[in-house]
Amino acid sequence: MSGTVLVQAIAALIALPLYFLPAILADRRKRHDVLTLALFNACLGWTGFGWLLALYWSLQPNPPKNIAGEVVEKRKLVSMRAFSSALMVRVQRRATGRNRPEK
Repeated sequence: MSGTVLVQAIAALIALPLYFLPAILADRRKRHDVLTLALFNACLGWTGFGWLLALYWSLQPNPPKNIAGEVVEKRKLVSMRAFSSALMVRVQRRATGRNRPEK
């Protein structure tokens, strides 16, 4: 009788990490949404399909944190570069205009 309890305990010790493998992988890969993924895994992992979805989700790369903020920053950077380029052209034109000999 105690042999079956030991086998069941060992099986549980193996099954539990296997069940939460997607959540463990997500944590190891430093996903931002690891808690959501772990809850999804805990609630729907028993279906098999839910476990496969959680596994797929855990192997995906992290999404950008703030896409809208990145777009705004990129637009600012591009407009500042365009302004700087236009300013440099204007300064160069003025400098070459002053260096010309007067008639």
